[in-house]
Amino acid sequence: MKKKNFLTLLGIAGVVALVATGVFYGLFVSNLKSNAPPAKSLVVAAKSLEAGRVLAATDVKLIGWPSADVPKGAFETVEQVTGKTIFDPIGESEPLFEKQLAAKDGTGRSAGIPVGMRAVSVHVSDSNGVVAMLRAGHKVDVQVLVKRSREAAPELRTALENMEVLSVSAKTQSSQGDNLPVVTLLAKPDEADILGLADSSARLRMTLRNPLDEARRVRSSLAVESIMRSGGTK
Repeated sequence: MKKKNFLTLLGIAGVVALVATGVFYGLFVSNLKSNAPPAKSLVVAAKSLEAGRVLAATDVKLIGWPSADVPKGAFETVEQVTGKTIFDPIGESEPLFEKQLAAKDGTGRSAGIPVGMRAVSVHVSDSNGVVAMLRAGHKVDVQVLVKRSREAAPELRTALENMEVLSVSAKTQSSQGDNLPVVTLLAKPDEADILGLADSSARLRMTLRNPLDEARRVRSSLAVESIMRSGGTK
């Protein structure tokens, strides 16, 4: 009899423990849900999208975003991007951001080209390693390499500094007959003239800058013979 009572009490204790655990778990999960931020939606590309495409509703889709705040510059509804033009190529399932799209009226920084600025494409030689590293938003210095005659030694000068890269394209035929990569830069009108002339009559190189480096220096031409005479720099 005592053994039977003991087993009964043990069974009751087990049931009570299970009920208590269930109640505690339910309250715990409910509390977590109440403290969790509301989920949001994020607009991403439904397929790979090329630059220059005018977005239709079928070009994008919504995915869940488990945070109260979406990434800065991102979109939460399809209507926000419909009718806008893509400035940069966007891969499938990549989020869309304001800086990648041009406004419907073609104005604003989101159009890619600020008022008073120009986009200029140049062919780059002798900097393949650097060009492979370049992405939109990087800052570069542009070097111009000139050989005035067949007998003359080449001269190099840093013509422009701290230029913003807009895009990098595959190799194309240049005016000099070479297949060279094309880099599109954001330039002031007078800088655009320099780049246009240099691209058509000289060879261009690029050096990649630290994004925090805003320093500029006095620029002058540098010839091979001056390097040999100087014996290096300190």
